[in-house]
Amino acid sequence: MKVSRLTAFVTSLSFALASCGGGGSSSNSNGGLPPSTATPDITITSSVFTAPSAQNLTSADVGKIIAQSAEEAAARGKPAVIAVTDRVGNVLGVFTMNGAPKILTVGTQASERTVTRGDLEGLVQGPPAAAPDASVLVAGAIAKAVTGAYLSSSGNAFSTRTASFIVQEHFPKAPNTIGLESGPLFGVQFSSTPCSDLNTHYTPGGSFLMDAVTQLQRMVAAQIGPKRSPLGLSADPGGIPLYKNGVVVGGLGVMSDGLYSYDGNSVAPDNDPDEFIALAGSIGYEAPDAIRANRISIDGTLLAYSEATTDGLRSNPANARAFTAINGTLGSLTPVRGYYAQTGAAALLDGTTYGTEASGVRLATAAEHSAGTVITNPDAFILTDGSGNNRFPIRAGTDAAEVAQPLTAAEVRAIQEEAFLVMSKARAAIRKPDDSRAQVSLSIVDTRGSILAVVRSPDAPIFGIDVSLEKARTAAFFSNPRAAADLTGNPNPGVEGSPSVASYVAAMQSFTAQNNILSGGYGVSDRWLGLVARPYFPDGEVGKPNGPLSRPFSAWSPFSVGLQSTLVTPNILQHVGFILGGATDTPQRCTTTPAISGTAQNRLQNGIQIFPGGTPIYRGNVLVGAIGISGDGIDQDDMISFLGTFNGSQRPLSVGLSPLAMRASQISFSQANGAKLPYVQCPVQEFVGTSATLDICSGK
Repeated sequence: MKVSRLTAFVTSLSFALASCGGGGSSSNSNGGLPPSTATPDITITSSVFTAPSAQNLTSADVGKIIAQSAEEAAARGKPAVIAVTDRVGNVLGVFTMNGAPKILTVGTQASERTVTRGDLEGLVQGPPAAAPDASVLVAGAIAKAVTGAYLSSSGNAFSTRTASFIVQEHFPKAPNTIGLESGPLFGVQFSSTPCSDLNTHYTPGGSFLMDAVTQLQRMVAAQIGPKRSPLGLSADPGGIPLYKNGVVVGGLGVMSDGLYSYDGNSVAPDNDPDEFIALAGSIGYEAPDAIRANRISIDGTLLAYSEATTDGLRSNPANARAFTAINGTLGSLTPVRGYYAQTGAAALLDGTTYGTEASGVRLATAAEHSAGTVITNPDAFILTDGSGNNRFPIRAGTDAAEVAQPLTAAEVRAIQEEAFLVMSKARAAIRKPDDSRAQVSLSIVDTRGSILAVVRSPDAPIFGIDVSLEKARTAAFFSNPRAAADLTGNPNPGVEGSPSVASYVAAMQSFTAQNNILSGGYGVSDRWLGLVARPYFPDGEVGKPNGPLSRPFSAWSPFSVGLQSTLVTPNILQHVGFILGGATDTPQRCTTTPAISGTAQNRLQNGIQIFPGGTPIYRGNVLVGAIGISGDGIDQDDMISFLGTFNGSQRPLSVGLSPLAMRASQISFSQANGAKLPYVQCPVQEFVGTSATLDICSGK
């Protein structure tokens, strides 16, 4: 059974581990150590990763998956909405069975507990009067399919049940685990949201009024990923990844009961029909058993994958009729505005092949990731526009109007290269076989949240792309002198019972007893911030007050977590309305935080993230940007962001980690008997090929 690390810190070390940046008083930009005049050997002369083989779902595959699912749903008397996506989130088919529910309810199951309404918790959405036969369940089914695809890789297969396991207030959530800390990916559900400025949008085909070039551009843009999800990532069982020859090629999502929720008790039998329907659909496309979540442990706890078993199926997938036989009888393909066949007749589609230009994610060329004639990251994958261009090439900071010396392109490259090198040596936490290398996505931003670089390893899970950017922006935002003003200027009053965005400023100042906590007085890491965004403080300890960025537990749920959910709920609600025929979609810009002067952007264009892996970057005691890492264990994400920044400062550069004296880890909390929170936490055994405990983050 997992022991709460936070509780142990409170009772023994008061969270103040010097090895995690919690002590010291140096004001040097690299955390107290003078810049080195020697350039570390950062050149990677050969690849250390193997890219997944070229695989994709064909339209015939999609038809078979839907037909197998629909036959199981019919055998259960549970007409469902069934969605299939490819690995980068393109929707390849949405099938609505006759009699499927039309109303979607978001929230906690009544059997778990009663939760105060707020943000998405308790949302009930039915079809509009203009389209009374529409099923709102399409939003939930697509979100489940996207989640299964995005959380998985060739080294790990995670489902929406896995997501439920790792986003709740205790890990794992069960009656006998009360008092343990929250899930390791607490908050990940609010990523890849429909307002993200990184995730792409489905674009309908062209018309005869367009010239040939424009039609081709529209067609190309329609397929590149990663695509957005209508409800963010899902924790409702019934979403699983799909594989071909051991390679993840997409996801399958099923909604049959109209309740979009989560499993609030991991030890009680769930017997979820959506999961059995998805299992039937996946036959022939199953995740390899050796990499499923139930084979992977975090801190000694095996994760969950699925409670459905083949002996519990009520149909025989081998006898499922062809898709052509059920289309028009059991149900029909359903256009979904903003996602699938919104113009013209719906048809089954081929998925893109991940790693190709058409998918929007591919291997970088030497010209795109090199320093002179040396390819520093030969394994680097980048995001592309489908026409051969890097969407986010390395560039200098855009914030010269606010920062005297913004990040230079050379500094951005150095930190990116060093972080990539740390990743290439790091031991993975969630990948099989054991002792695999970590694989993550990496983003660097300036103080405005402008994207300066995005890069990833070949087989990192897709969800980490948007999350790494959220993490970078979160660290930059909460370390920024303008954070309090931006939050105060946000007009969002909160949805029903949830507090206003502006109210969290006073809550933070009061709880920390630091009036400058959101005014640039402290460098704020994502690990530190996440611990004040939990419904119990200290994390997991029942009967304690909520952190200042969280809702009280009586009002908390995975759909209403506090500031994180309140920031983006209006965007999600507007987008669901758009799917159902509303005039205006949410802009590709999350939150109503005020725009930066002279620009059309705000500092939180894809929301915030509240689990570890984001580190601010400083020049002396001046914030200049941040780095975010996502895709593996949270300690691995922390180490890569922290050490990548520190190692970059040794090149020599004049940028690096926050001065020790400025780190938020210096703040003592009266609510925890004067304890301090960690700034970063690195793995015990950091690197592959060794069992030594190197304590590599110590003293930095």
